[in-house]
Amino acid sequence: MRTFERTIIALILGAIPVAGAGFAFDGAPVNPSDATLPMVSPQPSAGGGLKRIAVPPPTANAANSTSSFSSLQFAAEGGHPVAQWKLGRMYAEGDGVAQDDLRAFEYFSRIANAHAEDSPSAPQATIVAQAFVALGRYYLNGIPNSKIKADTDRAREMFSYAASYFGNADAQYDLARLYLKTPDASREDFRYGARWLGLAAQKGQHQAQALLGQMLFNGDRLPPQRARGLMWLTLARDSAAPDEMWIKESYNRAFAKASDDDRAMALQMLEHWVQGRRD
Repeated sequence: MRTFERTIIALILGAIPVAGAGFAFDGAPVNPSDATLPMVSPQPSAGGGLKRIAVPPPTANAANSTSSFSSLQFAAEGGHPVAQWKLGRMYAEGDGVAQDDLRAFEYFSRIANAHAEDSPSAPQATIVAQAFVALGRYYLNGIPNSKIKADTDRAREMFSYAASYFGNADAQYDLARLYLKTPDASREDFRYGARWLGLAAQKGQHQAQALLGQMLFNGDRLPPQRARGLMWLTLARDSAAPDEMWIKESYNRAFAKASDDDRAMALQMLEHWVQGRRD
């Protein structure tokens, strides 16, 4: 469990004790009977209903003579999802190989096509879900000079499957952004987006926590809840990568605008959050 010492110190400055408050918020996880969430093939037997991904033909790459790379290739050709995932990430990031998004797309597609119906509790489920997320992100922007074109609907399908069937927090965040950032988003779209965002935030997805925190603190299409927004932004700030300056800047702006009461209430909420994660 990561420590929250910096978090506590940041919030305690100028804080004064205040009365407790309820912890409901817009976008919080809800019982499935309380709201309808968009689902794609939520049952294992329905996975066949998800359209298979068109796998492009392999591209030529210079042979890598290292035994570890050869072993990965051998395992990947044998259908091992972990090996396929590792090779996909290597090609996506240019890690030890020439960066090749089309080749990465191919490996992620193999995983998704072969394991879409795997149980969400299977050992490889996390990798399968992340493969769907990776494919969704490729479909969002397309791959230049290839047959993989930008296709928002296809991206939504990838994210929705990983979010609903596998319960993947990254997919839930990406799906939320699709619903929330659509220029002509309807009230229903926003409701879906807010709920997916809340699910991802509760699971510790720090980007979802940051976006939810921004929306709550600023009252962006949600009733303003400045203390709760500051709590989420504090959690996100603590987990943000060095290059995620937008999260740190959002936290700094909110902290500077927050009143002493806001900071004190956020501290109290944060303590409840940390305790709840320990239980």
